[in-house]
Amino acid sequence: MENENGGDPAELRAGYDAVGSIATNVADGFTMVAVGDLIVSRAVTKSQDLDFAAVVKILQDADVTFGNLEVNIFDIRSFIGSPQAEYGGAYHLSLPEVGADLKAMGFNIVGRANNHSLDWGVEGMRETSRVLDQSGIIHAGVGESLAQAGAARFIETARGRVALLSCATTFKPMARAGHPAAEAPGRPGLNALRLAQSIVVSPEMLGNVRQISSALRTDGPVAEDPNKVVLAGMAYKMGDKIGYSFEPDSRDVADILRNVRRGKQFSDFCIATNHGHEPGNWSQEPPDYEQSFAHRVIDAGADAYIGHGPHQLRGIEIYKGRPIFYSLGNFFQDDLGTPSGAEMFGDYAKDPRVDTDAEVKVAEMAGYSDPVFWESVIAVSRFERNQLAELRLYPIELGRSKRFANRGIPGLVATHKARAIFDRLQTLSKPFGTEIFVENDVGVIRLCPISS
Repeated sequence: MENENGGDPAELRAGYDAVGSIATNVADGFTMVAVGDLIVSRAVTKSQDLDFAAVVKILQDADVTFGNLEVNIFDIRSFIGSPQAEYGGAYHLSLPEVGADLKAMGFNIVGRANNHSLDWGVEGMRETSRVLDQSGIIHAGVGESLAQAGAARFIETARGRVALLSCATTFKPMARAGHPAAEAPGRPGLNALRLAQSIVVSPEMLGNVRQISSALRTDGPVAEDPNKVVLAGMAYKMGDKIGYSFEPDSRDVADILRNVRRGKQFSDFCIATNHGHEPGNWSQEPPDYEQSFAHRVIDAGADAYIGHGPHQLRGIEIYKGRPIFYSLGNFFQDDLGTPSGAEMFGDYAKDPRVDTDAEVKVAEMAGYSDPVFWESVIAVSRFERNQLAELRLYPIELGRSKRFANRGIPGLVATHKARAIFDRLQTLSKPFGTEIFVENDVGVIRLCPISS
């Protein structure tokens, strides 16, 4: 019988006995900084903004500093690829100096699996990898095959060796990496966690869907499930609460959990990250599959689970003394990268002979006018005696009211702005049993020591 961690239970125990336990194994004072999406197109460390300088100080003071890199990095003048017909909603592009600039800020690990990984094709993915390697930033989540995309990548710190794994539930079908099979080579792309989506409806609604399905069917009667109907490729199922439901692919889960286990076996501290927009950017609650998945990832050996994707904050949970961030929102929203692909001009009813890239991106960002998309936190987790001792949350705002060329850069906020961010985060975290105290405009989660 296969264990939920991706292998036979006896073999799993033997593996850990032979190569090390799943316990955290870092020196006292180990700190992990985690932020959300890095949508940044230019070098910004030369900024004279004191609020941004205070942000950089927090990033630089950690042993490991993580962000989700949601851009491709290359020089369009020498680039040999092209914008893809399938893209992640915007053609995010950064100048080559962004790699060194992120490193100067303090970022030493980044996740790469997300819906923008292959906006510019395999060539864009590879060039981004080259820039990050050259800049000394460890990255995970994409590769020349699924084995490479799913594998942990490692960084040595003064307080322990850290592993990073990155996967995504939101991606374009052609972006998914694949294994080789027989004579067919592996496929470059990202580490995908596929989800089967259903819509949960009331019994009365399901009856209506069934009537529509029966009226449209032309291939004769089929066996019916009393609790489920498939209409136009979408599954509808009966439930108590109307909404969306997601079932992760068991093969992808097994691969991810095995890679988490392997990552922890080769490290002292293992970080697993997941990029997903489900059920939609409008939702402040995580999708129904994610809590169980995050718990399984930590049970497999992860010391932290970092979610990102919906561009706004979601709740925080502490599970077995490990932090789970269901979404850390945006950290950068500096989308000045040019050019945009022709498809993006068309999607926003713009003419590339008349309209500019900036006008296209302003149109795209119209759906993100709510302040929640421009407010977030920097999460600083500190470990003592191999346990999470304290989690500090620094509130930030990304300059929503500034002109297009200047907005999207994070700065620390205080007083009423900080209070509004923490009020929302406290509400979102309450269902997970997490208490957040606010001290001097900083959110604090303190942990009781876990008895062995």
